[in-house]
Amino acid sequence: MRHCSVQVRGLLTREELDRYNALMEVGSYLESQQQYDLTYNVQKEIDILILPAIERLKEKSRDRDRATAEFLESLRKQQDEE
Repeated sequence: MRHCSVQVRGLLTREELDRYNALMEVGSYLESQQQYDLTYNVQKEIDILILPAIERLKEKSRDRDRATAEFLESLRKQQDEE
């Protein structure tokens, strides 16, 4: 089973995180039983489950980029006024 990143896990809602942990537990059990065909389906379910958190992470990054651009623009304006 492939885990998602810590950043993505941190942006999962409580319900998503509970479901993620349960699916990881099921997937680990299936791997221990060498049921890789079933593990594949569980991994696909996890991949779908984390998509909203990935989008939230991307949005945070875009917000940070906008804030940086605004800050740099304000610095440029200050330098132009001087």
